[in-house]
Amino acid sequence: MRSRSPRTVVLPNAAEAAALVKKMRGEIDGNENYRTKSLKIFGPVCAKCGREFDQSNLKLLTVHHRDGNHQNNPPDGSNWENLCIHCHDDEHSREILGDYLSAENIK
Repeated sequence: MRSRSPRTVVLPNAAEAAALVKKMRGEIDGNENYRTKSLKIFGPVCAKCGREFDQSNLKLLTVHHRDGNHQNNPPDGSNWENLCIHCHDDEHSREILGDYLSAENIK
């Protein structure tokens, strides 16, 4: 068995790291991420149950990507809906249940 030489890891410089963080956060207009944009467009209300949120509990409101692609963040918000954490969990569990039931029908 041949010994392998250690890999060289190249770390990004500060500007590259900052750009990567912005991309990962889904920032749209330089300093505004898709969550902030969605809250401005749709308001702090759950699209499913209608619960309203304020600054004290806003962290319980999430942005659901309708097509499941977190990289698809159109500026008009057409791929987003604000969902409370309970409705967001329910939305994703329905997908899992649907996949499970589809597999059951195949058998």
